[in-house]
Amino acid sequence: MEVILRQAVENVGHPGDIVKVSDGFGRNYLLPRGLAYPATTGYKKRIEQERQRLEAAESARRDSAQGVADKLSQVSLTFSARVGEEGKLFGSVTASDIAHQLEAQGYVIEKRQVDLHEPIRALGVYRVPIRLHADVRPEIKVWVIKA
Repeated sequence: MEVILRQAVENVGHPGDIVKVSDGFGRNYLLPRGLAYPATTGYKKRIEQERQRLEAAESARRDSAQGVADKLSQVSLTFSARVGEEGKLFGSVTASDIAHQLEAQGYVIEKRQVDLHEPIRALGVYRVPIRLHADVRPEIKVWVIKA
């Protein structure tokens, strides 16, 4: 299925791009959420008119995300946790924990934006990327120390 993207979609494309995606992804995700149009001739004309507006809006979002990223790259979070033998934690530090601590510092970050593939289960210093925008991914330092 060919679609015309209205917004940037990670690993797919940028606004105005005509991309080929699987039928299910197009019908069940992109089209219902308004992220894309079907690639018909009428929509191709319409997207050319929207392209200028979309590029300006996307640029504004990217600049806004870059401003937050500059501040976030300076952030260092510290979690103190109980530790068992061999430095393994009782429990773990999750994306939700990181998002809550960032929110306490005044950053509006959802837990799904924290790019932590699996919870942190050992002591140490970790660099955790935050997805603010498709092109902007600052990293924060997360310290896990013994309580």
